[in-house]
Amino acid sequence: MEIAVIGGGASGILAAITAARNGAKVTIYERCDRIGRKILATGNGRCNYTNVNAGVGNYHGKNPEFINDAINNFWTIETNSFFAELGMLTKVEENGKAFPYSLQASAVLDVLRYELERLCVNIVTEFEVENIIKEKNRFSIKSYSGMKAYADKVILSTGGKASPSLGSNGSGYQIAQSFGHKLSKLYPSLVQIKTETDLIKSLKGIKLDANVLLEAKNKKSIYFGEVLFTDYGLSGPAIFNVSRLCADNIDASVTLDILPEIDNEELYEILKSRRTEYRNLETFFVGMINKKVGMVIMKYAKVLPFSRTSDTISDDEIKRLCDALKGFKLKVTGTMSWNNAQVTAGGILTDDINSLTMESRLCEGLYLTGEILDIDGDCGGYNLQWAWSSGYIAGLNASKERENA
Repeated sequence: MEIAVIGGGASGILAAITAARNGAKVTIYERCDRIGRKILATGNGRCNYTNVNAGVGNYHGKNPEFINDAINNFWTIETNSFFAELGMLTKVEENGKAFPYSLQASAVLDVLRYELERLCVNIVTEFEVENIIKEKNRFSIKSYSGMKAYADKVILSTGGKASPSLGSNGSGYQIAQSFGHKLSKLYPSLVQIKTETDLIKSLKGIKLDANVLLEAKNKKSIYFGEVLFTDYGLSGPAIFNVSRLCADNIDASVTLDILPEIDNEELYEILKSRRTEYRNLETFFVGMINKKVGMVIMKYAKVLPFSRTSDTISDDEIKRLCDALKGFKLKVTGTMSWNNAQVTAGGILTDDINSLTMESRLCEGLYLTGEILDIDGDCGGYNLQWAWSSGYIAGLNASKERENA
């Protein structure tokens, strides 16, 4: 039994290892010059390879419950055991994020490559698939350069459209569609947000923790975490996690609660008490929040000029400052491009995929994994967990069918 894995990313590698462990002859076909490039870039080069708190609530798409069977078969515990068996020591940091102990993404890719070598998995690089055709009970795989390959089963692990420089260019969608699968709308997710910038240009490079509310038409998304101000708008983990709502929405807005641990009434009293502590508005927030952020809040609340002394701030102006700190609102003008996105929102609809096996319901012997499907996760190791799980299930079941043939 020969299995072709199309794509050498996280889900493809896991599928190849699993199938090979079960006796299948496996070949990975990768369009780039090497496998696992996106793995090396994850977690800022540290590879946040899973999140021990992962659950259905961390995933999105038309049917996020599709992952329930993966949760019951190969999830975070099994993932950690898998990597431990390969000799990788791990550590869990805040919010359940799991990393290799060395904090080097190369450690994850290295142990995977060594296992592929041990299992004699064939790896063919610079093989960009043009089309796949099923002829009787075999698949014919043709590359753009004219090379051909054949397999009894195909596992389509080509990824989405995010970060095309790392290997994913969206080509797998057309291949899946050629077998009758339907594709939902695609847009960048876990990506930086563009906003109006007049007020925040001076804040470029400043980070803070905030509650982030993204509102787009009738939808809302709230997330707490780090926010980074940029020259085009906002970045950081909290922004990534709400970005999927605004990619296709020109009417979106993002609101920051800069002091989420202090309620409005308490904040009002704190600001009133500070009126006698500082000599001018420019230094009113010093010791409380970043000085530059404080000056922007003053402008946003229209409490000016900076040359005024703090004892001239009225109670109404104190209220406006409270409202600004708890609700600093910016109009969203879009998101950054696919080149900046970490993951694709949207994909091949899961209606025609068997969640227990990852096999296509439309074409026997064709399996789909990872980002090509209409499943995307929050920032923090969730997308890699889906890649490992879906890859494992596809590899296992493709090779099981070989045994039952």
